[in-house]
Amino acid sequence: MRASGAAALERTLVEHDNTLAYRLHMDVPLLIGLVVLAAIGFVVLYSAGGQSMDILSRHAIRLVIAFGVMFVLAQIAPGHYQYWSPWIYAIGLIMLIMVLGFGQFGKGAQRWLDLGIVRFQPSELVKISVPMMIAYYLSERPIPPSFKRIALGLVLVIVPTLFIAKQPDLGTALLVASAGLFVLFLAGIPWAAIIAASIAAVASLPIMMNFLHDYQRRRVETFLDPERDPLGSGYHIIQSKIAIGSGGLYGKGWLNGTQSQLDFLPERSTDFVFAVLSEEFGLIGVLLVFIVYGFVVGRGLYIAVNAQETFGRLLAGGLVMTFFVYVFVNVGMVSGMLPVVGLPLPLISYGGTSLVTMMAAFGLLMSIHTHRRLLSE
Repeated sequence: MRASGAAALERTLVEHDNTLAYRLHMDVPLLIGLVVLAAIGFVVLYSAGGQSMDILSRHAIRLVIAFGVMFVLAQIAPGHYQYWSPWIYAIGLIMLIMVLGFGQFGKGAQRWLDLGIVRFQPSELVKISVPMMIAYYLSERPIPPSFKRIALGLVLVIVPTLFIAKQPDLGTALLVASAGLFVLFLAGIPWAAIIAASIAAVASLPIMMNFLHDYQRRRVETFLDPERDPLGSGYHIIQSKIAIGSGGLYGKGWLNGTQSQLDFLPERSTDFVFAVLSEEFGLIGVLLVFIVYGFVVGRGLYIAVNAQETFGRLLAGGLVMTFFVYVFVNVGMVSGMLPVVGLPLPLISYGGTSLVTMMAAFGLLMSIHTHRRLLSE
């Protein structure tokens, strides 16, 4: 009976792996969730962008590129990523140092590296290279990690985070730190260490305020009291909260948002697109979008739990939780619950580089899930 049951399970797995989606190394449920979010993004961006077809066409091109990157990376087996992880991490660090040395300025920050052929932000590569490196480092040794290994893992996270914060780019630094710390957490850090680190982080906040740039300090002060400068630094968040609150339960209807259509809401197609969504589709629309986000995160965690190798489990879990941080921080800052750090709403905000990086992470997830081998007893 046991042998026949194992044979039946083997036949089921083989049939599953022979489907077209698996031959293309695509996880259908995850792909559907991502496509639904992209479709919602088109609807919201058409309104947020002033009904501009030019914005939609450029966003469509970026989506095609991003999904293409996801497809290509999904074809590569996770073992190759594990082997390349230290090299990718080292390249990312070298590029961050190059940015600080002779990187190009834009919007008040030194974040771009111009190689003649292409101009890009190396910090986007680091969003993926850091969790890859931590997963590689921890997977080579027994789990849960020892205190010494946790300390070295923290160093591997902190170094690139500080380089990115120096540019300055606190939003990306937050994501990079989150990605690495989530991998450490999933590896089995004791709760006592997590609680102690959290207390230390909170206690150090007054000291860290002294190292912030003036505009960053103003963002924190605006978060604490946006009414102190309603026509200046507090204008964004005040208008955003008005838009969210005025949407009510069912919203004002598509293309009928007053805050966005009358240009009261700044950055409405990028960082503050969630306010447009809330105003026009109300609480019901927001909850539906949250359900889709929750489905994507849940599917990603399912992939992480079912990964066969330690490297795949840790990397998948870290990447999925970083995606969750994207959503959590954007919604939190737009609704006034968190300071403004300049992170887009995944697959809905208008953008390019961060979108490609995000879809590259999902390509790694699909690679981990669809390259599983059938294990025999």
